[in-house]
Amino acid sequence: MKILLITPPLTQLNTAYPATAQLLGFLLSRGIDAAQSDLSIELTKKIFSKVHLTEIFESIATKNGLSKAHKIMLQQADFYLQTIEPVMQFLAGRDSTQAVRFSNTDFWTASKRFPSDEDLEWAFGTVGNHDRATHLCTLFLKDISDLIQKTIDPHFELIRYAESLCLHLPDFEPLQQELEKPYSLIDKLLIEIFAGKIQRLQPEYVGFTIPFPGNLYSALRCAQWLRNNFPQIKIIVGGGYVNTELRQLADPKLFDYTDFLTFDDGELPLLRILQGQEMIRTLYRDDENKIRRVNFDSKENIKFAETGTLNYNGLTGNNYINTIELTNPMHALWSNGRWNKMMLSHGCYWAKCTFCDGSLDYIGRYEKVPVELLVDRMEEIMHQTGQSGFHFVDEAASPAVLRKLSEEIIRRKLVISYWTNIRFEKSFTPELCYLLAQSGCIAVSGGLEVASPRVLALINKGITIEIARQSMKNLAEAGIMTHAYLMYGFPTETTKETIESLEVVRDLFANGWLQSAFWHRYAMTIHSPSGINPASVGAKSLQTQPNSFANNEIPFTTPTEIDLDFYGKGLKLATYNYMQGIGYDVPVKKWF
Repeated sequence: MKILLITPPLTQLNTAYPATAQLLGFLLSRGIDAAQSDLSIELTKKIFSKVHLTEIFESIATKNGLSKAHKIMLQQADFYLQTIEPVMQFLAGRDSTQAVRFSNTDFWTASKRFPSDEDLEWAFGTVGNHDRATHLCTLFLKDISDLIQKTIDPHFELIRYAESLCLHLPDFEPLQQELEKPYSLIDKLLIEIFAGKIQRLQPEYVGFTIPFPGNLYSALRCAQWLRNNFPQIKIIVGGGYVNTELRQLADPKLFDYTDFLTFDDGELPLLRILQGQEMIRTLYRDDENKIRRVNFDSKENIKFAETGTLNYNGLTGNNYINTIELTNPMHALWSNGRWNKMMLSHGCYWAKCTFCDGSLDYIGRYEKVPVELLVDRMEEIMHQTGQSGFHFVDEAASPAVLRKLSEEIIRRKLVISYWTNIRFEKSFTPELCYLLAQSGCIAVSGGLEVASPRVLALINKGITIEIARQSMKNLAEAGIMTHAYLMYGFPTETTKETIESLEVVRDLFANGWLQSAFWHRYAMTIHSPSGINPASVGAKSLQTQPNSFANNEIPFTTPTEIDLDFYGKGLKLATYNYMQGIGYDVPVKKWF
C-alpha cells in the first residue's frame, strides 16, 4: 500500500476528525492507494475495556502515595471492572436499554464530579434519561482518566494527550526528553495498535495529521517506533498544529521523527511527495543536518471544487462514543452525535478580524463551489456513514451560501440536521433564519467577541452589537440554538468595558436570544493582524526573536492592564448562571 493516514490520539471521541477523510477522498480520486485509521478512538476503546482496566488497577495496587479518592476507587475496583464495558456499549449506541439505569445517580459510586439531582434536572429535565445517562457515564470515564493521569501516565486526558507539555513549546528539548523515556502503559497500548496496522498494511508512507497540541506527543511516539522498526517507511507530518506553530522551525531534531513537514492545504504537497514530483510547501532535513524549505511561499493549490468528497472508509466501523462532559448546550452538541464534518467553502469570506490568523492560506483564501456539488457530496457522505447529521466546519459560513444550500436541500426533499459557525451579520434576516430552520439547521455558533462598541470596532469584526443582537433574535425566533464565542483581555480593553460586555451578554440570555456562550482569553498570535502589528491594537510585543521550535502565541504588554484571572472567573461564573436561566437580577458588578 502507498500511504496510511493516521489521526493520532487524542481528539473527539464521538465522530471522526475530518482531515484524513478529506485527504483519502482526494488521493483515491487521483489513483493513489491509500487507507486511514483513527488511533484516537481505537486507543480509547482499548483502555476502557475490562482486560486493560484490570491491568491498570493491578499496576496501581503496588503504588504508594495514592490520594484518598484513588484509594477508594481501588477498593471499588470490582464495580469499575464490571461496569466499564456496559458503559462503553451504551456510549457507542449499541445498548440504549441501559439509559434508565445509568441515569439514576444511586447506581454510581460516590464521585466529586457527580452533580446534584437539582443540577441534573436543570440540564436534562425529569425524563431526559438518555442524555442524563450519557453525562453520568462521561463523568465515570473522567474519574478513570484522572486515576490514570495521577498514577500511570501524567500525560493522559480523555480527549487530549500531553497537551500541557506541547501547548507552549518554544524549544524541542522537553518533548524529546519525554520521548526518550520508557513507554508508559498507555504508550504500550498505543504502539500495539499502531504496530498491528503497519504490519498488516505494509505502507510505503505514513502520514500523521496533528490538528492540536494534544496530538503531537502521540504522533511522535508512533513515528519513533516506525523509525526504529521500519526505517524504510517514509513519514509525513502536517495538520493545524504544524501550520500554526512550526512555520519558523529552526531545530532539525524534529526530523529524527519525520521525513517531511507539509504546510497549509495538504492535498498538493502530499500528492507531490507520493508521485516523486517537485515538492511544494514542504520542509525536510538534508545530509548536512540543515532544514530545507521547498517552495515554501507558493500559493499553488488544488481548487476546492477538485479536492473531492470526504471518504470515511476505514472509520465507519469504529463505534465512536457519545460524551456529554459539560452541560453547556453547544459543548454537548459538539461531543454528542456522529456528525459528518465537511466544509461548505474554503477559508473565511471576511478574514479581517485582528485576532484571527487571516494571513494563513487556509483562512485568507476564500473559495466557494456550486451548491449542487456540495449537496452531492453530502448525499455521498450520508451513504458512506449512514448518518444524516452534518457539522459544517467553515471558518464562517456565508449567508449567501447557506441560503442556496437550504434551498437545494429543500428542493431535494432531504431530511438532515446541521450546524455551523457564522458571523452575526444583518443578512440573517427573519426570512433567511426561517429558511435555514426548514432545511435542517439546528444550531449556529458565532463570535460576538467583546460586546463593547469601541473594542468591537478595534477588532474589525465588521458588525455592531445592534446588528449581532438582531441576528441572534432572528435565529432564536426561528428555533435555531445560538452559541456566542466571547473574548476578554483584548489590548486596551478596560475594566469598565469588560463589565459592560457582560451586561450585553446578560441581556441576550434574558431575552432568550442566546442559549449558550463561552469566554476565551485573548491570545496574540504571530499570524494575526494584531500579532503582525501589535501597535495597531495598542500593544507591544515582548518577543525579541523566534523560538527554535514552536511559534504561535506572542507575549505582550498593553498600557491598560487588568487582572484577567480575576475577571475571567467572574465572566464565566455569571455566564454559567445565565445558561441555567438564573442570575439575571444580580447586578453584573456582583460577579466580580
